[in-house]
Amino acid sequence: MKFLYLSINQSAYLMSSNSRRTFLKHSLLLTGSAALSSSAFADVKLHCPNERINLACIGIGNRGAEIIRDRYKTGMCNIVALCDVDMGAKHTLDIIRQFPNVPRYQDFRQMFDKMHGKIDAVSIGVPDFSHFPITMMAIDYGIHVYVEKPLSRTFWESELMMKKAEKFPKVVTQMGNQGHSEANYFQFKEWVDKGIIKDVTRIDAHMNNPRRWHGWDPQMKGFPYPERIPDTLDWDLWQAHTVGHEYNRSFVNGEWRCWYDFGMGALGDWGSHIIDTAHEFLEMGLPNSIETVKLEEHNSFFFPYSSTLLFKFPKRKNMPAIDLTWYDGLDNLPSIPAGYGVSGLDPNIPPPSTGKIEPSKLSPGKIIYSKDYIFKGASHGSTLQIIPEEKARDMESRLPVVPTGSNHFENFFKSCKGEEKTRSPFAISGPLSQVFCLGVISQRLHAKLEFDPIHKKFTNNSFANALLVGPPPRKGWEDFYKV
Repeated sequence: MKFLYLSINQSAYLMSSNSRRTFLKHSLLLTGSAALSSSAFADVKLHCPNERINLACIGIGNRGAEIIRDRYKTGMCNIVALCDVDMGAKHTLDIIRQFPNVPRYQDFRQMFDKMHGKIDAVSIGVPDFSHFPITMMAIDYGIHVYVEKPLSRTFWESELMMKKAEKFPKVVTQMGNQGHSEANYFQFKEWVDKGIIKDVTRIDAHMNNPRRWHGWDPQMKGFPYPERIPDTLDWDLWQAHTVGHEYNRSFVNGEWRCWYDFGMGALGDWGSHIIDTAHEFLEMGLPNSIETVKLEEHNSFFFPYSSTLLFKFPKRKNMPAIDLTWYDGLDNLPSIPAGYGVSGLDPNIPPPSTGKIEPSKLSPGKIIYSKDYIFKGASHGSTLQIIPEEKARDMESRLPVVPTGSNHFENFFKSCKGEEKTRSPFAISGPLSQVFCLGVISQRLHAKLEFDPIHKKFTNNSFANALLVGPPPRKGWEDFYKV
């Protein structure tokens, strides 16, 4: 029998007004309830410079496998535990073979309960929606957290993750937008400090690589038919705290990213690598308006083939308001200013876990418009260029020397030792992820939404406010929402 789904307009994620109020009433953001675990916060350890960090890894296939290898290459950690809901799958076996004697777990809750005293830090490389419960439990145990981007799938969960990190300031947190520790980070910061980047009023951010993970018909009226669950996969645990779905292979192994119930689409996937430095160093915060300008093949189940989203950020301090426009989709490109030059495939952009980056009409990146200059930039660690070329030549002799620093993984481990501060802690990466959550809500509703950044709520759409929170968790997962 086909798995039926209540449409977004019928159910608001299966959540009634009463159930929502009950859930919020019991959430610790409002009540201040007891912590998830009974472990002592005093157990948080800061290490000597020559000590290795004992690292547990949750999500060990695909992108999770890549970040495990990159961390291990630093020579700064011991891999002490491996955890994945599908420990016998082809995509997890490579890491298991690389670390054959490391304890293995299928359930992260069991791993933390049994091994928390032997774990200093955790690497979380799982689907977007399941970042939240793992992170909350790890922090309660005093374990330092490195979690892939975006921080969470809902605005509310990012809010709770930030609150949890604030409550336990000795726990190191870092989101995995690795370009935030590469050349673009240091250049952007220096150019803002030196007044080269100032009076920015417009940013066009674009990601036009092919990023459709399936070929489902946009006219579909329900989720795909259920399939037999692989013997190696704990499907119930894979879903964690979410409402619950019947298994289909199109929900897992990277394809989860294209479903509203599980992922954050192209914006959540690439926004953290494209918008991050502008968001931090221009102190953009949260927008006061989000508008869906264009959607191609829109429905309630999965992200559209292409979309254009307009975020309006208010004035901050002595900085003007900024219009940030996001473009995704193969033929959905921003206007290109004169003197832009050639857009080739940027070698600084790493390939996705699903394969090579495919050539596109415009390399993923951004165009930043200020009073005096236009800046052209790509993604991840790629540095900015002033355009057109003649303006760049005029500025060349006045450009400051840009400092360098540890890479993202080294920065995390050094912060665990007390030697540095992380460059993308939850206090910085949380509001950035919330921007993506707001964009996805506008995208899903195909609506123009007015947002109050102070009170963190929409002022013109009650249903959009319901989506800020999402549904109440499945039974047995309620305690993860306690701060």
